[in-house]
Amino acid sequence: MSDKDFSPYQVAVIGAGPAGLFAARELANAGAQVALINRDIKAGGLAEYGIYPNKFKMKDGLRRQFRQILDLPNIHYFGNLKISKGSELDLDALRGMGFDAVLVAVGAQGTKWLGLPGEDLPGVYHAKDLVYHYNHLPPFSGQHFQIGRRLACVGVGNVMLDIAHWAVRELKVDELVALARRGAPDVRFTKKEMETVARNLDLAALDAELERTREATMAAGQDPEAARAFILSALDNAEERVSDTRFSFEFFVSPHRILANEDGEVRAIEVEDTTLETQGDGRVKLVGLGTYREIPCDTVIFCIGDRVDAELGLPLDAWGEFAKHPEPRFPVAETSYEAYDPESGAALDGVFLAGWAREASSGLVGTARKDGTSAAQAVLASLGAAAPRDADAVTALRAATATLAEPVVGKAALARLEEAEAALATERGLLEFKFDSNEEMLAAMGKLLAEQG
Repeated sequence: MSDKDFSPYQVAVIGAGPAGLFAARELANAGAQVALINRDIKAGGLAEYGIYPNKFKMKDGLRRQFRQILDLPNIHYFGNLKISKGSELDLDALRGMGFDAVLVAVGAQGTKWLGLPGEDLPGVYHAKDLVYHYNHLPPFSGQHFQIGRRLACVGVGNVMLDIAHWAVRELKVDELVALARRGAPDVRFTKKEMETVARNLDLAALDAELERTREATMAAGQDPEAARAFILSALDNAEERVSDTRFSFEFFVSPHRILANEDGEVRAIEVEDTTLETQGDGRVKLVGLGTYREIPCDTVIFCIGDRVDAELGLPLDAWGEFAKHPEPRFPVAETSYEAYDPESGAALDGVFLAGWAREASSGLVGTARKDGTSAAQAVLASLGAAAPRDADAVTALRAATATLAEPVVGKAALARLEEAEAALATERGLLEFKFDSNEEMLAAMGKLLAEQG
């Protein structure tokens, strides 16, 4: 395959997060023409809008890599363009333009909810929306979020700690409690992320909670002391305390419903106590105890993960993810990257999946990079087995986007936006500046919007 001339082939990559960008690079380096289609104006995905705002060094390094990818002459950028079922541009339309393959790397654009009573109350949010808000992703950047003084976060992963970082160090709320269905040994955050809020941790409350749940933890063969040591290890290099926020955990609790006061606002989250039971086959199962209690709060934030965007129009599997072919023609490292229709039992010919679109991941850029690169290799293997289609798909896509109501952003305009934001950051003495709306970004790009890199 390394000797194959891929220059006659054209591939559409949907999604310009890390998986899509690195997939585009792999395809472009092989010689293919790549149309990189992005829902947002800016490339980067969660690397641009999901990393905590003050991690400037990390973000700058990633932006440099992404800029080098976009500079490749056979990558054609189409920003501010959403592909969805039933719209003017969908997957069928792309295939109809003559693309030899379509690689879907849109990430987890949907949010996951538990379906609890009270989820529709004001003051109940998904963490992803808040992360987008404080990272200035339109339209979330301009939305109002009613954040109170007492927060309950459902989930104990790194996303919860991102929210805790914001709430403790920026909003300086009075209290934040993190709720976990399992025990302390099952927390899913890193020591590094915990360092941002460790000095606000209520140590007495942590010890009391570990003691309360000790029996259930040890019955499942887990060590509460090791869990305590891990959590407290973040104190060694913890950031200086800047607020009086009380940060605590509640283990072995499962959210049951969200309760409102007489004004229709959140007053508490009701939880069911849980425990772990070892089954006859040795598996450990979480079970509810049938006892309920209220945890007072005025804001509830679900930090429980994401889901794929069903509006894209790809078939879903039994777990709600985009379905992958169980017997792929072009596997990479024994992994399937090929889209599949479970109802018909047939492959979606020429459609591939990468990154979160293929499988829920840790959210690490390195993981997305590897998966995007591998997916591109699967695409190249498929191209190597077929003749190129006789069409100029990139030109056809450019013509189709010229008639859309929303302007589509090319590489030249994107570079102009970057220059404009950098100039404003310098002018205002900031390390970084971002426009809060698409309208402001489009205005900054001006006449260069007509250029479709």
